[in-house]
Amino acid sequence: MLFPNLWPAARTGQRWLLNARRRVTTVDGHRMVYLERGHPRPGRPTVVLIHGFASMKENWALWLQALPRHWHLLVPDLPGLGESDYRVEACYRYQSQAQRLNTWLEQQPAGDLHLAGSSMGGAIAAILAHHLATPPRSLTLLNSAGIPEQPDRSPDAPFQSDRDQILIPRDWRGVYRMFNSVGNGRPSVLGVAMTGLLGPDLLGRTRALEHIFRDMLADPLAPARYLGKDTPPMQVQWGDRDTITPTRCVRWFERATPGAELHLFPGVGHLPMVEVPRRSASVFARFVARHQP
Repeated sequence: MLFPNLWPAARTGQRWLLNARRRVTTVDGHRMVYLERGHPRPGRPTVVLIHGFASMKENWALWLQALPRHWHLLVPDLPGLGESDYRVEACYRYQSQAQRLNTWLEQQPAGDLHLAGSSMGGAIAAILAHHLATPPRSLTLLNSAGIPEQPDRSPDAPFQSDRDQILIPRDWRGVYRMFNSVGNGRPSVLGVAMTGLLGPDLLGRTRALEHIFRDMLADPLAPARYLGKDTPPMQVQWGDRDTITPTRCVRWFERATPGAELHLFPGVGHLPMVEVPRRSASVFARFVARHQP
């Protein structure tokens, strides 16, 4: 059954409501699209929000409604996803994506930088935080990918995943299953609405998503090699009903980064910024404020 793709029009309307500007740049041969709200000014944080796999910059829309209006916000579509280019010959490992964002941020007049990433975006943010010429003021990971499920597991240990069966939908049933799986696992009105709105776009990206997923699995625990004593001030947000990145991953932070600020949201799945946006944004805003000079 064919459905019209209403997402481009909905995306434009959402951007106007959020008072965000659509920007376009080129990074590593990719046309990259991002949203910007506010302006960089001394004493104000510049916050970069990095979305996850099979997702897009609009995943942060509810945070954009909740975060302080005077902040400078940068919200990219990662190369390969959203409105940004996908290139069949490109590499989309965590390190490659972090390097692309590093190059992009070098072009931005950003001063006091704060990074936040969800799922795959968290894995990329963890690496990016250690590649920037000037370390970020803070790093926030929401249900981050790339984290071992056992506290003593080596990042170089063999790793397998069948999450592609959930995260790469190949039919409408798969789209519906994906949206309910990344939440708290229960069917919801939101899951039905997102299936109808984003289904046509997702089902047109199967080959790209398979490529990106394979590249992620080529070095799946790479972020864990970076996180440690040299990590900037870090906050970890997690939903305790997550079936994509299990809650037991939080135990790894307790051992590897004991100074991290941990927040576990009861009854929440893989996307705190979508499921409990005001609560998670408030936790994040207080953390940024504490680490903003």
